[in-house]
Amino acid sequence: MKCGRQLLALPFLHLAFSLLLCFGACPDARRHGNGRNSNQKASSGGENTWYIAKPSTENFRLNGNINYSCSQKGVDCKPIQPGGTCYRPNTIVSHASYAMNLFYKVAGKNSWNCHFNGTGIIISENPSIGSCNYPM
Repeated sequence: MKCGRQLLALPFLHLAFSLLLCFGACPDARRHGNGRNSNQKASSGGENTWYIAKPSTENFRLNGNINYSCSQKGVDCKPIQPGGTCYRPNTIVSHASYAMNLFYKVAGKNSWNCHFNGTGIIISENPSIGSCNYPM
């Protein structure tokens, strides 16, 4: 009977992980947000900021970030699909950075709504590379 209970819990693991991504805190954005605290905007007027993935983050977490970001209204992840302008470099960190930045932009570029549990940072240097342009 114990084994049956464990199998019933498996579908809820995906839900729990999704909720963590949706409602998790983003302490690194507060630390790297140019000295701002969580009650201040990360971007104001002409200030340019982007949100990228930390390269040291585990692949499964970055994949979750991609899935979450790309499922949000206003986030178009076609550029990181094969043949897209941001498909290369074809790395999980690059694709996650692009998707996370799109979510950051759509959500209003506020440090408190990044929802990625410390797996990314706010930067002020444009991360665009080659034909892949990260929108501001």
